[in-house]
Amino acid sequence: MPWYQYLSYFLGGMFVSNAIPHFVSGVMGRSFQSPFATPSGKGLSSSTVNVLWGAFNIVLGYLLFYRVGYFDIRVTADAGTAGLGALLMAIMSARIFGRFHGGESLGKNNRSSSGE
Repeated sequence: MPWYQYLSYFLGGMFVSNAIPHFVSGVMGRSFQSPFATPSGKGLSSSTVNVLWGAFNIVLGYLLFYRVGYFDIRVTADAGTAGLGALLMAIMSARIFGRFHGGESLGKNNRSSSGE
């Protein structure tokens, strides 16, 4: 398989993973960070903006999976490449959004409060 198909599947996994927090927060009626907030990526966007941003990410993921090459979820290389992209984006999102929602600071506080 050409290298650009692997790159496409990797990026597709990243976009699909990025869609999840935006779409879910929007559907739940909660504001959440987005590139359209002020300041970008730090301020909160409305739930409607997040639903639209999440849907846009899903569409991009679909296009990268199924319009570049022949993505087959049953092929380990295809699924693994997409999964690595999704995992990388999930870890990056956890670190970035954890600063705003207490995810990163909770682990630090728990260690210091337990006397370690």
